[in-house]
Amino acid sequence: MCNHHNPNYTRRDFLTKTTLGLGALSLSSLMNASTLVDTKGAPLVGKTHFPPKVKRVIYLFQSGGPSQLDLFDHKPLLTKLNGQELPESIRKGQRLTGMTAGQSSFPLAGSIFQFKQHGKSGAWVSDRMPHVAGISDELCFIKSMHTDAINHDPAVTFMQTGSQFSGRPSIGSWVSYGLGSDNENLPNFVVLVTKNKRGQPLYSRLWGNGFLPSEHQGTQFRAGKDPVLFLQNPPGVTAESRRNQLDHLNQLQQLQYDTLEDPEIKARMSQYEMAFRMQTSVPEIMDTEGEPEHIYDMYGPDSKIPGTYAANCLLARRLVEKDVKFIQLYHQGWDHHGGLPNGLREQCKETDQPTAALIKDLKQRGLLEDTLVIWGGEFGRTNYSQGALSATNYGRDHHPKCFTLFMAGAGIKKGIVHGATDEFGYNIVENPVHVHDFQATLMHLMGVDHERLTYKHQGRRFRLTDVSGHVVKDILS
Repeated sequence: MCNHHNPNYTRRDFLTKTTLGLGALSLSSLMNASTLVDTKGAPLVGKTHFPPKVKRVIYLFQSGGPSQLDLFDHKPLLTKLNGQELPESIRKGQRLTGMTAGQSSFPLAGSIFQFKQHGKSGAWVSDRMPHVAGISDELCFIKSMHTDAINHDPAVTFMQTGSQFSGRPSIGSWVSYGLGSDNENLPNFVVLVTKNKRGQPLYSRLWGNGFLPSEHQGTQFRAGKDPVLFLQNPPGVTAESRRNQLDHLNQLQQLQYDTLEDPEIKARMSQYEMAFRMQTSVPEIMDTEGEPEHIYDMYGPDSKIPGTYAANCLLARRLVEKDVKFIQLYHQGWDHHGGLPNGLREQCKETDQPTAALIKDLKQRGLLEDTLVIWGGEFGRTNYSQGALSATNYGRDHHPKCFTLFMAGAGIKKGIVHGATDEFGYNIVENPVHVHDFQATLMHLMGVDHERLTYKHQGRRFRLTDVSGHVVKDILS
């Protein structure tokens, strides 16, 4: 007779364990093992659905919605018709934000910046991005991105998690959960945020684990004395005493796990151990003083100032060298409802040279062969001016129907332009790419079938791409 009773063990736990335990034995003979998860819901780490082309990702997220019409999507017609009304036949009654829905006039705004074609692909790039233009033959431009969200918070959340609603795991968390780690001393998923930037707020849930085990949440590295908060031992606590404390704590938590079988206990134990190892590895990776001067020159003068976009790009390269699997770099300030020309000049000055330098630096070290770099925001900007339009000044509202991002590196065709918008830059006319298509393609490049990497939560199996998404095969090398 069993005298032990677990008050936390529910009927659902019993049925789940029984059905999965017995059912998995039968299903394993009928299905490919790589499509299954174990009884704890964890993926078969170490295996992929097919051979991966990408081992690591650096995602340079430009928060606020960069204006594709002033950077990459050249539209001479807008300059020709500057100040004239946007034709209703082009707008087609599409949804507007509350910021321009009340405008009585929608004057077309041609870019005041100069465009030229670059590289063998003939990609059009604005004079605001001369360094990116110089590496255009390394890039794959997608000019036909579109999203479901029209305001910042849901749009950023959608781009980062596959859902407009908060609470879902971020891309980096899915990658960490599905593929595991290649480095025992650093997190799988590291987050870098440009310091002292104004713009739409960024929330930690954007790099959160959602309903996945907490060990898969992104770890933010900050500029300054304590790159990771609460990582260092307090005064009077030695590394030896900390090690002794963790050993005893792990014994107690193992007893608790044996009783409750709560996977979060294992996750917490794993996080404690990672934090202990990071006490040595993080200061080492953050110390860039050993970088040669020509590398600082490549990334630009800001690269010597911790926390800047340039310094974070350099740090991203160092993290890649240590086999960190997913690096998410956020840069705010692209939300130009007014004063776009001056605002864009400032943003490009901060980001153009470091972005190009990162890609060139990865290439010269042989790291671009298995690393993917992504640059882009949550949506685009309108072809009409928000507010007053003048010869030197204008603004642009949010535009979810078309925007541009670019990629470089492993698994992607070089020097190509995928997709196209109409001559007004308002609607997609060729090869549309939805956010879920982009996410499906990213997972595919890492060897993961986006439809098969799932996690059961509240009775339903969730995935990054929700219920849609197709791999964009035309951009794959």
